Amino acid sequence: MRRLLRTEWAKLLRYAAVSGVSTVVSQVVLATLVATRATSAVWANVIATIVGTVPSFELNRRWVWGKQGRRSMSGEVVPFAAISAAGLGLSTLAVAAMSHATEHWSTTERTISIQIASLTAFGVVWLVQFVVLDRILFKHRQPAAA
Repeated sequence: MRRLLRTEWAKLLRYAAVSGVSTVVSQVVLATLVATRATSAVWANVIATIVGTVPSFELNRRWVWGKQGRRSMSGEVVPFAAISAAGLGLSTLAVAAMSHATEHWSTTERTISIQIASLTAFGVVWLVQFVVLDRILFKHRQPAAA
């Protein structure tokens, strides 16, 4: 039991580290696109989320849950993309509202406010995503008895 708890905590810490990496990647892209006004805040959020999702999927699959070999499109990639899309949808609503509210603020204030809106929305999804990844998507299945 103690070993199981230690393993679960280690997995949660690795998941947090992966989330940290993907969050930094996403937030750098988001801040750059918002501050330079290269795209709208909503499109910046979409682009940033897509860019951050790629390392998140691979690091979670390999490092956190120890999956090797070919990826299953229907069993891993599509469900992971769906979870990411839920976070993207929630964060896009938050970013759109914040972008509208901060339209006339300074570049720095607007950029930071939009980043906070995005981070808050993804924070809501973070724990739910861990449970789904751990219990469903990347669950270790026992081989069937012969």
